[in-house]
Amino acid sequence: MTPNKILWLAFAALIFCSLAADLGVFHRRAKTASFRQSLAWVLIWFMLAMLFNAGVWWHRGPEQALQFFTGYVIEISLSMDNVFVFVSIFAFFAVPAAYQHKILFWGILGAMILRGLMIGLGCALVAKFAWILYIFGGFLILTGIKMALKSAEPVGPERNPVVRLVRKVVPMADGYRGSNFFVRENGRLLATPIFLVLVLVEASDVVFAVDSVPAIFAITTDPFIVFTSNIFAILGLRSLYFVLAAAMDKFHLLHYGLGAVLVFVGTKMLLDHTRFEVGTLASLVVVGAILAVSVIASLLRPPRE
Repeated sequence: MTPNKILWLAFAALIFCSLAADLGVFHRRAKTASFRQSLAWVLIWFMLAMLFNAGVWWHRGPEQALQFFTGYVIEISLSMDNVFVFVSIFAFFAVPAAYQHKILFWGILGAMILRGLMIGLGCALVAKFAWILYIFGGFLILTGIKMALKSAEPVGPERNPVVRLVRKVVPMADGYRGSNFFVRENGRLLATPIFLVLVLVEASDVVFAVDSVPAIFAITTDPFIVFTSNIFAILGLRSLYFVLAAAMDKFHLLHYGLGAVLVFVGTKMLLDHTRFEVGTLASLVVVGAILAVSVIASLLRPPRE
């Protein structure tokens, strides 16, 4: 068996066992996740990612291991915007804390499938049309500028076209029925607000994936590294949400940092194959410095009331 097949099998086994243990053992019943438990899961997902990265180092060498880690850092940093949106969605629909883990679990499971399809399409396009990387680079620069200049106003889920479409097409129950996505009442199968929130979470992830998936192509075009680093990043996002949800208002300058990361990654993509090409290690240092500066600046300069 080739090293590449061994890594793919190890990745599949690690993800399957981790998700099965997460939902089937540790979160089998709906309950509110404590800060300590969520922080422990953040560390567990990070350690699993680093354990897998050690396997990449062993079978593929230090350069691809560094690419995996850099891609992982970029993807998980760009996923921070998802946390802002999740907070807004859960607050608007008044989702009980005990049900939020189940929604995020299935939401992220769906996101893995959708991102896998997007990454597969992206890799096929890059392999056939190498020049498309320059289009990705320009798109990321424009997106980064837009993100840095965006308004801090909260998302209004009631105006979201996905919400309107689901309510129009799917018969809805008038309130929560525990943590069930569907219930049968008076002979009719009805979707609960939990299902509506799940659809909105999935739609939000697709929107953010349009930014984050092309970003990793600035680091590598290897489908294996692109896919695995992306998946490990979004797996830790659920636990990261419960750790950061209560403190997200303190990081009010983070969107400037995320915008700067996208601009940098897009610029790096445009400079590839030139004398000004930026290496993987330098990219990791720059991205880490940008995020650190935006977080520290947010803490030193609290938001106005």
